[in-house]
Amino acid sequence: MRLQNLYKKIAAEDIDAVIIYKPANVFYFSGFRGDSTILFIGRDFLKLITDSRYIEQAKLQTKNFEIVKQDEGLFKKLIEEIKSCGAKKFGFEGRVLTFDEYNNLKENLPNVELKSVELDSLRQIKDAAEISNIRRACEIADKAFSEILNFINPNVTENEVAAELEYLMKKFGAEKISFDTIVASGWRGSLPHGVASDKKISTGEFVTMDFGAIYNGYCSDMTRTICVGKANENQKKIYDALLNAQLYGLQCIKVGASGKAVDAAVRENLKTSNLENYFTHGLGHGVGIEIHEEPRLSKLSKCEKLLPNMIVTDEPGIYIPEVGGLRIEDTVLVTESDAETLTKSPKDLIEL
Repeated sequence: MRLQNLYKKIAAEDIDAVIIYKPANVFYFSGFRGDSTILFIGRDFLKLITDSRYIEQAKLQTKNFEIVKQDEGLFKKLIEEIKSCGAKKFGFEGRVLTFDEYNNLKENLPNVELKSVELDSLRQIKDAAEISNIRRACEIADKAFSEILNFINPNVTENEVAAELEYLMKKFGAEKISFDTIVASGWRGSLPHGVASDKKISTGEFVTMDFGAIYNGYCSDMTRTICVGKANENQKKIYDALLNAQLYGLQCIKVGASGKAVDAAVRENLKTSNLENYFTHGLGHGVGIEIHEEPRLSKLSKCEKLLPNMIVTDEPGIYIPEVGGLRIEDTVLVTESDAETLTKSPKDLIEL
């Protein structure tokens, strides 16, 4: 099905073949997970160009692809393959190739037409195997979160919490982490991407943890905010408002809704608590081979309607400069009937 959709794209773009260089798309269309590789796909050929490090791996991970070995440079071999195939109009990933790589192709292929094409959107709707892998990645993250609650105390640093989380995810089956783990406590909670620091966690502080696992090449993404010690009344009020908005987002994520509409609805919900101005990023994004994919749930979203088997995040946050902040996030599967949260960790306020 993946290649069938790609062939439809080739036909719609009126090109003879496509050059695929982005690692996520190389993996998606071929199953190959190495680097320094190009897929060269036409209507009647499937070629994977790589070097001697990956020949055996490529044979194991791909089906129906001709494995082409390069010894003198990836793009030199690609140019040879383009010249030998006789086609004249090629698509390439314009957001991926560098300026120098593009110029190299143009200079060496003067009689060939190159057209920028966008392929990432073909990955938006997940198949059963992808959903299974993401579901497992979420289970790993959930298990790590349950364990990390026994580790957090006022004597540890954010870096120590992040390191323990990452260890736990690998212990429970992750290949690696989805992104740099975010642990932001106290005033640092106002930093939406506050990657863990050497700051010590103190009693009475919120601790926001945003983390994810990769399983079989697919990511999970979740955020939970807990309080070390008892939360004060203002902290509880803000937390409850955010949780209400996050749960409302789950109601809005449904087939047919646009990315802009879902984002706007959650912002409207936060107005009831006068907190909408402290929500400073988009509500969510797609999750798959990459941690940030289409579709987006934001003011700038290009998603006109959500479709079954899309996987997105629902992650409103409140960030008050020099005071602190918090975020709650789930990885969510869009189904025919509702939004299924794949991250199952509790969201009611946890006080350690």
